[in-house]
Amino acid sequence: MDGKKRIGSIAVIIEDNRKSVAEVNKILSEYFECIMARTGIPNHDRGIYVMSLIVELTTEQLGAVTGRLGNLPGVTVKSLLTDKSY
Repeated sequence: MDGKKRIGSIAVIIEDNRKSVAEVNKILSEYFECIMARTGIPNHDRGIYVMSLIVELTTEQLGAVTGRLGNLPGVTVKSLLTDKSY
């Protein structure tokens, strides 16, 4: 891996687990310098929370953050990166 940063997106869905919401926020705060934009939409009636992140990070950072998030109970994570590195 070349360690160069790439622009991408991370989608996070949290299903009916308020503790995981707090853990997701804690993890994301550790990567604040990589997050360019963040949108979160709670749907309290259905008990789910949806987040969309625009990020600029290395593939190693992407693997670390998505791996940590995906290991939380009730959390689903999907990501994509551009092919071009900066």
